Amino acid sequence: MSRNPGDQLSLVAFMQAGNTSVYAGSWRHPATEHRYLDASYYADLGRTLERGLFDLMFFDDRLAMPGIYGGSVADAVRYGARPVKLDLSVVLGVLSQATSKIGLGATYSTTYYAPFHVARTFATLDHLSGGRAAWNVVTSVNDSEAQNFGVKQHMSPTERYDRADEFLEAVAGLWDTWEADALIHDREAGIYADPDKVHELNYHGKHFDVRGPLTVPRTPQGRPVVLQAGSSGRGRDFAARWAELIFTGDPGIEVARSHYADQKKRIAELGRDPSSVKICPMAYTVIGESEAHAAEREQTFLNDLVHPMASLTLLSELMNYDFAAHDLDEIVTDELVEKSTGIRGLVQNLRAHIGDTVRIRDLAGHRATLLQGPRFVGTATQVADQMEEWFKTDACDGFVLAATHLPGSFEEFVRGVVPELQRRGLHRKEYTGSTLREHLGLGEPPAAPRTA
Repeated sequence: MSRNPGDQLSLVAFMQAGNTSVYAGSWRHPATEHRYLDASYYADLGRTLERGLFDLMFFDDRLAMPGIYGGSVADAVRYGARPVKLDLSVVLGVLSQATSKIGLGATYSTTYYAPFHVARTFATLDHLSGGRAAWNVVTSVNDSEAQNFGVKQHMSPTERYDRADEFLEAVAGLWDTWEADALIHDREAGIYADPDKVHELNYHGKHFDVRGPLTVPRTPQGRPVVLQAGSSGRGRDFAARWAELIFTGDPGIEVARSHYADQKKRIAELGRDPSSVKICPMAYTVIGESEAHAAEREQTFLNDLVHPMASLTLLSELMNYDFAAHDLDEIVTDELVEKSTGIRGLVQNLRAHIGDTVRIRDLAGHRATLLQGPRFVGTATQVADQMEEWFKTDACDGFVLAATHLPGSFEEFVRGVVPELQRRGLHRKEYTGSTLREHLGLGEPPAAPRTA
C-alpha cells in the first residue's frame, strides 16, 4: 500500500477512567493529578486533546478489579494496578458537553452486556455528541469479570468470538431499524414518524434473540464508529469483518509492518476496502528538551514507577491465568498459552518481536503487560521523525497514544509534536468536519439487510 500525497495520520488518545493511565505506574508520577473522581478532570483532558485536533479519545475498561494473581485483588489495590474503573457512559456524557469536535469512544463487552443495551447507549451518545460516538468492541478477558456477572468461568476465545459475531450483527441491525428520514414531526396532522420506516429487527441466533426496533432514531453518523483490538488469528478475522479502526499492540516496526499487511489482506478478502479501515498501534511518547533529557525522562516515566507486583497482577488479568506459582525465568510454552483464555495475541506479538523464547519475565515487563507498542523518545522533532517513519513505511495509519502521566503527557504532545506534524503535512490544522467519520475519512456504512 502506498501513501497518497496529503495523507494524514490518525491520532487517538488511549484513556482510562480511573486512578492511572494505561501505564500502571503513572499514579506515582509527581506531576500526575489525582482528580480522576472529578468530572472537570475529564473535561479538561478532552479540551486539551481537542486543541491538538485529535480524531478520537477512547476509554479502555474492564468489568472487574484485577484479581486473578494469587486469587486476590489485594495487590491490585495495594499497588494501584487499575483497581478503579468508572462507568464510561457517565464519563462520555460529561465529555460530550465539554467538547465539540473530538470523537468519543468507550469499551463495552459483547460477553457481559446485551445487544440492545449497547446499541441504545452508543446511539444516544452519537446524538448527544453530534455524531462523535465510537464503540471499542471487546469480548472481555478473565474469570474475575465473569464472576461479577454471576458466571463461574470466562468463555473460551472461540466461544467469545462466536458470540461477538452475533452481537455485532444484532447491534448493527438495531442501529438500522430507523431509516434516516423516518421522523416527520407533522404537528398539524399529528404524525410523529413514518411507521413504514421504523422496522422490527427480529434477529434470531444461537446466542441472541432481539426483536427491536431500537428506541433511538438513526444517528448522525448512520452508525457509531466500531473499534476493535484483537491480535490473535480469530481476533484479526473479527476485526477484518467489523472494525473501522483497529487498535494494535505491535512492539516494533517490523512486527507492525507484517501485522499491517496481514490485516489489510484479510479486510480485502472479505470484500471491504482496506483503505477504509485505520490501523493504529499503541505508542508512548516521551519528549525532552534534548535527546539525553528525553532518555532520562523515559527511565523515570516508564521504567522506575511501575511496581513488579503491579505488572504480574495485570499480566494475570490479561492472560486470565494465575502466574503466582511460576518463576519469572520460566519459558512461556505453548501449553501454558493454551491454559490461558485471555489475550493470547500478547504472546504472539512478543515472540515476533524478541524470538520464540519468551520468559514470564518478558511478559511481566510493563511493555508486554500493557500490550505496548513503540516508545517514541526524543525532542519533539525526533518524536515526529519516528512517527513519520512508521506512517510512511506502511507500519500504521496513525497511533493510539498512551500517557506516561496525566494531564502533562498529552499537554506536552499537543504543545510540541502536533505543530511539527502539522508543518510536515501529516496532521490537520483544523477540523474540517463535525463527525468522527468525517475526521477519519470514513463514509456512512451501508444499511444491514432487513429481516422484517
